[in-house]
Amino acid sequence: MVKNLLIVESPAKAKTIEKYLGKDFIVKSSIGHIRDLPEKGIGIDIKHDFAPEYVVSPDKKKVVSELKKLAKEAETVWLATDEDREGEAIAWHLLQELGVKESKTRRVVYHEITKSAIEEAIKHPRSIDVALVDAQQARRVLDRLVGYELSPVLWRKVKPSLSAGRVQSVAVRLIVEREREVNAFVSVSYFKVEGSFNANNTNFKAELDKRYDTEQKANDFLTKINGAEFFVRDLEKKPAKRSPSAPFTTSTLQQEASRKLSFSVLQTMRVAQGLYERGDITYMRTDSVNLSQQAIDGAKQEIIKSFGKEYAETRQYKTKSSGAQEAHEAIRPTDFSAKEIDGHNDNEARLYDLIRKRTIASQMANAEIEKTVITIGQNKTSDNFIATGEVITFDGFLKVYSESDDDTEEDTNAKTEDATLPMLKNNEAVNFSEANAIQRFPSPPPRYTEASLVKKLEALGIGRPSTYAPTISTVQKRGYVVKENREGTPRPYKVITLKSGEIKSSTKTENTGAEKSKLFPTDIGSVVTDFLIENFGEILDYNFTAHVEEQFDIIAEGKLSWTKMLHTFYNPFHLTVEKATAAKQRASGEKLLGQDAEGKNVYAKIGRYGPMIQIGDITAKEDEEIKPEDKPKYSKLRADQRMETITLEEALNLFKMPRKIGIFEDVEMAAGIGRFGPYIRHDGKFYSIPKEDDVYTIDEERAIEIIKDKRQKEIEKTIKILPHDPEIRILKGRFGPYFTMDKKNYKIPKGKEAADLTLEECLEIIKTDAESGKKKRSFTPRKKKEKE
Repeated sequence: MVKNLLIVESPAKAKTIEKYLGKDFIVKSSIGHIRDLPEKGIGIDIKHDFAPEYVVSPDKKKVVSELKKLAKEAETVWLATDEDREGEAIAWHLLQELGVKESKTRRVVYHEITKSAIEEAIKHPRSIDVALVDAQQARRVLDRLVGYELSPVLWRKVKPSLSAGRVQSVAVRLIVEREREVNAFVSVSYFKVEGSFNANNTNFKAELDKRYDTEQKANDFLTKINGAEFFVRDLEKKPAKRSPSAPFTTSTLQQEASRKLSFSVLQTMRVAQGLYERGDITYMRTDSVNLSQQAIDGAKQEIIKSFGKEYAETRQYKTKSSGAQEAHEAIRPTDFSAKEIDGHNDNEARLYDLIRKRTIASQMANAEIEKTVITIGQNKTSDNFIATGEVITFDGFLKVYSESDDDTEEDTNAKTEDATLPMLKNNEAVNFSEANAIQRFPSPPPRYTEASLVKKLEALGIGRPSTYAPTISTVQKRGYVVKENREGTPRPYKVITLKSGEIKSSTKTENTGAEKSKLFPTDIGSVVTDFLIENFGEILDYNFTAHVEEQFDIIAEGKLSWTKMLHTFYNPFHLTVEKATAAKQRASGEKLLGQDAEGKNVYAKIGRYGPMIQIGDITAKEDEEIKPEDKPKYSKLRADQRMETITLEEALNLFKMPRKIGIFEDVEMAAGIGRFGPYIRHDGKFYSIPKEDDVYTIDEERAIEIIKDKRQKEIEKTIKILPHDPEIRILKGRFGPYFTMDKKNYKIPKGKEAADLTLEECLEIIKTDAESGKKKRSFTPRKKKEKE
């Protein structure tokens, strides 16, 4: 008979905990949630207080069956799922489904998987916190109600297969609104003036304390100071301190891992989950910056040992979030003396190092800095140049860690970096080398990265630690948002230089608008957002969404009935759904771009299969037959085009494709744009057009060059051709030689030389594969794909 059965969520966690408990314990995993609302149907009895209909997930039936058998045999069942609402709900579902008496179950919680923490948890079991379960149920049921009732409205009014969600739709709205801010931004240039000086054998730069809105004004200023004598008008030195950041919460870890390690939000959580389950860090879903006294003492001991007493300054941080649970801890290492962790992959090691350094730094002394500001005056005007610099007199926590900056709304080129300055005194002369008046353009508000979106959601009170990663992942999977890099475009700018008594003007070029891993709304995302704002404004209201989160917190505290909260929400929401469903008008985001040469209207809109351009209107009545010449023409937008920014010229160009560009080998060539980008079609084959060529202007000579180049590469790729019907081609591939027949690829067995393969050997390999039942990967011809 099993004495103790302890159940956790993950196999990795089970393996770690089993090492800490004796032979009297069997540790098993539920592998996450065992029950949920059914995939089909709403699964909620709205008329009876929103009673949820929970079902065991099909892939968990075997797990549940095994756990039931073990639970029946055990003297005591320990429910050791995570300490948050989700973990509490899993424990409750286990209790309900396993059919064991509550008297023989114990609920235990811990925030780190160490021997001492697990043993301490076993000593202090408790019953299941029903209030936490209710808060999780309220979230799950409310989100199902919103998704189940809103999604069909989108199918009817916008496009099939769409979905909506309480938090995901608000996240998309943020991205859509930011994109529109960027597109509406008008950058009015200005000129900043930067001077180069020398004193005491040290070169340094200083920036004029004003900016000019025209080239002429900047030029006039340089003319005025030509031949001026420069001196120190004022010198200010002042001490300053810089304090360390608080230990990581879920959101700050996601943000910093994005900045420093280039991790996606989802990747950060996966890696952190692995570190937690192997006992390296504390629980990774938390909004608390609190540290236990044990952790503070451990950090202090490690700091004194590594750096000395003067570097230690223990402090306790307070969480600003009203819903944060101070009993929980920030994310920290379980053992501060472990500088490195064994048996982990590179990403786990890098994230662990980040968490450890951040926590250690939070308990270190402030950095002490001496800031210097030198005001450089001259005898021609009252204008001043300002030079700033700083010297770190005591590095403190900076010895270990420095937090990265978020994107700023400033033009990074508009800043003069702090630099090493010479020792100077008031009225001392300085030597002037040159001055440059440089044209600058303010930047629009930055588009969101995954990390900055998490920061914004948290600032608005939308979502909680467990929701950020799945929300950001969902909006991308649904096709409402894309994360991508975009190349910038060249932009000329003016530079006026005063040097050696001469003023010269020149034009330089800089790259502008380049984006890396930024979130962009798709046309579908924009149209859905507009439709939801118009018809379900409350659901997409930031304050309302934050208010719902607060109500979940109140339910978790046992101060509000979850069914009462749902009644308050659902009744007006359902009426709005019925009203939106009854409305006849569809939402297509239709935008009139102008007219074509024949005077027909040209629209950008969402069609049944996505964003498209329409030329012409349907003017015939229902009982009239539309003449072929009067039928509207349609074309899909290219992958890099957006309805909100496409021009009339760009839209009309889509109808020029495919265009004839000449004859090669007595066969016509055509240029077009397909699912995989611009191409040249020749003799039934397709050749990709390189990025540096323009599909709208590419000529016959260049097209022939592309075709010949592709053929040459095919020749170089081909090892051997075996005559057969169809022919067998032995080719060089990315992962080694292979052969292809009838549009199917076949792996060449080890020990076989590709060049020596015979027809009989190839046919035998094909026969063996067919008998083994392996499904071969086949390739659809490019021609067919372009027609889709």
